Amino acid sequence: MANSKNFYFTLWLCISVFLSFSSKAVDCSTDTVGLCTPTIEEIIDQTVTETIEYEADGYTVTTTTDTTTTTTTVTNEDSGDLLDGDNGFVQPRYEGDMDQDFGGQGPATMPSGSGCYNLGTDKCAQITGSGNTTSNNNVPGMGTTFVNTVDISSLDIENGGRTNYTIKVDKQDAQDRIYMHITGKNGNTNVFSGTDILSESGVASGYQEYENGFDFAGTVTTLIIEIGGRDINMAIGPLFDDITINVLYNVISTIVQQSITSVEMWVAYGGSTETEIIDIVDNIIDHNDFVEQPGGEIEIEPIQEPDDQVSYEMVEIEMEMEMPVMEIEIPEMEMEMPEIEMASVETEIEMEMEMEMPEPEVETQPEPEVSEPEPESEPEVSEPEQEEVQNEPAEENTEEPQEDVAEEPETEESPSKATENEDSEEDMDKTEDKDQDEVKKEEAKKEVAAKKILKKMGDKGRYDSANQLKTLIVMQVLGNSKSFFDSQQSLNDIEGFFTDNAIPDAELTTNNIAQYFLFAGSEGLMNEMIMQQWQQISE
Repeated sequence: MANSKNFYFTLWLCISVFLSFSSKAVDCSTDTVGLCTPTIEEIIDQTVTETIEYEADGYTVTTTTDTTTTTTTVTNEDSGDLLDGDNGFVQPRYEGDMDQDFGGQGPATMPSGSGCYNLGTDKCAQITGSGNTTSNNNVPGMGTTFVNTVDISSLDIENGGRTNYTIKVDKQDAQDRIYMHITGKNGNTNVFSGTDILSESGVASGYQEYENGFDFAGTVTTLIIEIGGRDINMAIGPLFDDITINVLYNVISTIVQQSITSVEMWVAYGGSTETEIIDIVDNIIDHNDFVEQPGGEIEIEPIQEPDDQVSYEMVEIEMEMEMPVMEIEIPEMEMEMPEIEMASVETEIEMEMEMEMPEPEVETQPEPEVSEPEPESEPEVSEPEQEEVQNEPAEENTEEPQEDVAEEPETEESPSKATENEDSEEDMDKTEDKDQDEVKKEEAKKEVAAKKILKKMGDKGRYDSANQLKTLIVMQVLGNSKSFFDSQQSLNDIEGFFTDNAIPDAELTTNNIAQYFLFAGSEGLMNEMIMQQWQQISE
C-alpha cells in the first residue's frame, strides 16, 4: 500500500532538448594536401533535461544543462631551416652552406674563391658528371647527385603541410642541366615526391636564386633532398650554394570542455512561493550588475551604492520629524468638596464611638448588713443611706464615659488632617503618574517614528549596508544609549612611575665542577650500563 502511495504522489516527467551550434567550420582533415587556413572552430553541444517530481504539497522542477564545448584550433607551424646546424636536425657536414660534400652519385668537386664565380669566395658545390642516367630517387637526366637525408620525426607532422626550399645557382655553360628534388617519407612509405628543373639544357640562366615548394598530406617523418644535373661539355659544370629547407605543417589541437549545471525549483501549491521567488529575483536584479566576460561567462557583481554617512544625530532628527503629534488634553476634574460642619462631624464621630464602645460595667458593692433596729428605732433612717450608697457608683460610672466622650473629639480632629495628607499624597501620586505617562507617550512616539523609518526602507532595501547602519542607530535612539559613555573618565598616568634606570644583565661564570659531574658523570654512568649489558650477553 505504501509503495502505491509513493507511486501516485511521485511522478517523474523528463524532457530533453538537444542543441548544437558551431561558430566556424574547420576544413583540415588528415587527407588535406598542403597548408590549411588557420582557424578556430567552436562547437557547443547542449543538452537540457527537465525533471518534475510531484509530491503531496507541491512539486520540484530540476533543470539540468549539460554543455560540451569543443574548440578546434588550426595553426601553421614552421620547422625553421632544416639544413642549419643550430636547429639540431643535421650535422655540420650536411649543412646547406656546402662547405663539405653531402655525398651522392657521380663525380663532383667543391671549389672555392674565384672558382665559385658569383656564389662568393667560400666553398660551393660543382656538378662535373656528364652521364645521362636515372638517379636513385627516379629522376632522369642525371650525371651527378648530392643527396642529404634529414630525420624530422620530432616535429610530429600528422596533418600535411608544405616543404619550401631556396638555392643559389650559377650555370656558366648554357648546355648544362641542374634540378632540385625532394622526397617525403613516413617510415619506408613514400608520401610525396617533387622535382623542379632549375635550369634546363640550352638555357643560359647564369646566376639565379630559386625558391619553390611541394605540398603533402598526412604524416611525414623523413625528407630526402637531392640536387643533381649534367656537365655536358665537360667545361664548367653547374655551381650551387646556400641551400635552405623549411617545412610548414598543420597543427590541429582540440580542447573539450564539459559543464553540468543543475537548478532545482520548488513550487508549492497555493501560489505564495511564486511571489516570494519573484521578490528574491527582483532583489537580486536590483542590487547586482550582470557583466558578460569575453569568454561568454556572466559574472554577477554587486552594485556599489553610495555610502551615505548615517550618524546618530541624523537618525535622531529623522525620528523627531517622523514622530506624530499626540497632544491629548486631559480635562481637569474639579470636584467641589462639600463643607462639612464640624458640629455634625463631631456628632457623627460621637455616635460611631458610642456604638463601638463597650458598655461600662457597673460594679455593685455588696449591700452592707444593717442590723435590724429595735422597734423603737426609726426605720426610715437606713433607707436613704442605702439609696445613696447605691446611687454613688452609678453616678461615678456615668460620669466616666462622659469624660471619655468629651476627650474623644479632641483626638478625632486627626482624621481630618489625615484626609488632607491623603489628598496631598494622592496629588503627588497623580503628578508622578502623569510624568510616567508623558515618558511612556514620548517612548511610544519614538517607536512609531522608528516603525515609519523601517517601513520606508522596504523589504528589499532593509538589507542595504546604509539601512543596516540606520537600523542599529534607531535601536540606540530607542534605548537612549547615547549618553552611556558621557560619564566615563580617563585615567591619567602617574608621573614618574616609569624611570630610565636599567638593571644590568648578570654574568654567569662557568662552573667547571658542575659541568664535570653533569657531563663526565652521566657519560660514565651510560658506559657502565652498556658494559653491564655486554657482560650479560657474554655470560
